[in-house]
Amino acid sequence: MPSRNFVVTRRVLVIVLVLSVVVPLGCLAGYGYFDFQRRVADASDIVDRLTRVAQEHALKVVDMNNEIGTRIVELLNDDDDAEVRKHEGRIYGRLNTIAADYPQLAAISVFGTNGDLLASSRFFPAPRISIAGREDFRAALASAPAPYFSRPLSGKVMQSDVFTTNMARVRNDTDFLGVVSIALKRQYFSEFYADLTNNNSALLVGLYRQDGTILARLPDVGGLRNPAPNTPFTTALADAVQAGRVDMISTVDGVERILSFRRVGRYPLYVASGYATAAIHDQGRKHLAIVAMFTLAPCVGLWALIVFSLRQLRAEEAAWNHWKNEWTRRASAEASSRQLRRMGALGNLVARVAHDFNNLLMVVAANMELATRKNYANVKKEVTAVKRATVGAEELARRLMSVARKQPLKHEVVDLPAWLVSASSIIGTALTERIDFTLDVAPDTWLVKIDVTELESAILNIAVNARDAMPDGGVFSIRCSNVRGAQFKNGLPPGEYVLLALSDTGQGMPPSVKEHAFEPLFTTKALGAGTGLGLAQVLATCEQSGGTAMIESEPGKGTTLKLFLPRYQGAESLVEVALPEPIAAAPTPQHVFVVEDNQEVAAGICAVLEVLGCTVRHVMRADEALEVLVSGAAFDFILSDVHLPGKMSGIDFAEHVRSRWPAQKFALMTGYADELERAKLGGVIVLAKPFNIDELSLLLTNSSTVARV
Repeated sequence: MPSRNFVVTRRVLVIVLVLSVVVPLGCLAGYGYFDFQRRVADASDIVDRLTRVAQEHALKVVDMNNEIGTRIVELLNDDDDAEVRKHEGRIYGRLNTIAADYPQLAAISVFGTNGDLLASSRFFPAPRISIAGREDFRAALASAPAPYFSRPLSGKVMQSDVFTTNMARVRNDTDFLGVVSIALKRQYFSEFYADLTNNNSALLVGLYRQDGTILARLPDVGGLRNPAPNTPFTTALADAVQAGRVDMISTVDGVERILSFRRVGRYPLYVASGYATAAIHDQGRKHLAIVAMFTLAPCVGLWALIVFSLRQLRAEEAAWNHWKNEWTRRASAEASSRQLRRMGALGNLVARVAHDFNNLLMVVAANMELATRKNYANVKKEVTAVKRATVGAEELARRLMSVARKQPLKHEVVDLPAWLVSASSIIGTALTERIDFTLDVAPDTWLVKIDVTELESAILNIAVNARDAMPDGGVFSIRCSNVRGAQFKNGLPPGEYVLLALSDTGQGMPPSVKEHAFEPLFTTKALGAGTGLGLAQVLATCEQSGGTAMIESEPGKGTTLKLFLPRYQGAESLVEVALPEPIAAAPTPQHVFVVEDNQEVAAGICAVLEVLGCTVRHVMRADEALEVLVSGAAFDFILSDVHLPGKMSGIDFAEHVRSRWPAQKFALMTGYADELERAKLGGVIVLAKPFNIDELSLLLTNSSTVARV
């Protein structure tokens, strides 16, 4: 087929598409940015102009009030309270005339030394009212001769929303004669600010005291709320800054604004104007949307053309490379099939080897027990050596069967806090003296159901690997805790689990090793130093208990093996595994029928039974054994292998016997885990190979005491 470089063609089209998108959008973004900056500058100019106008207006009003207050103080001269009350009518006329000339004035009042109302522009005669408790009454004396500006109030005299300018009357610079109070309408300022801003809701204009108190404000927020202290605005006012501009979020209404402020002459007053930045953004977005509509219209046509070309190119490439994709899928499927067959064959091979190995171990173990029972007869040293080798061979066979998931398991309910403490000495033995061992177990750890022997073997495998990873010493720790979750990263089903985390401070694993760590027969140890079954056995143990295992490791940062074991919530009681005790007495001699296809295994079992005082008959097939029973032969006990040649397996044979002779005592023996399930359904006692003479003796003595798998 002729070559065709779809990658280059697609790359060119994509580059053109990206440029046709990025360039117009970049231009729009740049235009939008500079337009926003221009709008911000315009808004700043607007608030500066508004602030100047509001300042001139406020200064005019305050200067006029100061002049009026001075004239009234001169009018009253140094008259005391009695004199003022005596001429109240005349004073009322003058005050009323002055107040009527100025629309911003709500009232003019004269208060005596004790805060009592002496005269007012609104009432004659003046009602009995006292302002002795108001903060502005005494504050006027402290600020003399300058006027004092009060907080907004609904006055007792004015009965309206006002704030006052209070000027103290003092005789001889020491004697306090009272206060002249001029009430200014807050509405007057609000109406002026409304005209000034043309009722634009984005604009703010306000009159403030130097301490930040709002005297008048548009828009009005209602009530007497004031800006929070320590804001940029209130701090500038407190520092008596003459003029300035800040960008801030109002603590009164929560609106972000560009705020300009100026001081009103020499008075402790400020005017401020603000422009809401949200309005600036909104105006900018609307303007930018209109510009974008006209700018992007031709671009959309170009984008559509390029996208159409890319789709056509994709369809052409799909047809062009169809044969290559088909070949890739087939190659992948074949590779997966080969891998599955290889792993299946490996498992069957391991299981078969382990099964045959167990049969051989039965022969060795049986003869060792016989030699032991016969007091060794001058071969004690040699027999003891063979016996030790048998123990090692049994461990290797058990590990092979566990990796192949065919190991007969004895699941027990385990209290991990107690069990780990008892097993810590064994774990510590697997480590060198240069490695510190720590155990941290939560006391409320849930129960789990697991094969204790397999769990112990798994932990010892991990401990040995940790020891090899820390040749110069380090720390090996075990942490045990409860975990629950809706979904775990390692694909574990949702639920409640007990987590065993076993960590070391060793060399860690590179990703290439970590990826294959759980594979059977994979090892990085030197030839003869490892079998590659350790971590495979760990994973098999966890998965056969309904959990899983995972590795966390980085080079130079150590390794952590996490074992997830399902929480046990059944009613079964804890099983305390005790050390085997010697049989106190030999069983009553019985007539035993042995069905075993391996001649050497059968010979060993028969010899052991004879030592126990039993008479034994042996056949190699279940078919033959059934014929013996049908012919009328009777036996006290039948012991049969599960895996037998011929038409019937040991389980089939057991079902026939139990159906025809229900009272017949019967037991099966096997080295395969998957054969135990069917036997368990029939309620048959099962011995897991290899077993020792004590187990067989216990079975014959009282078959009901033998554990059922």
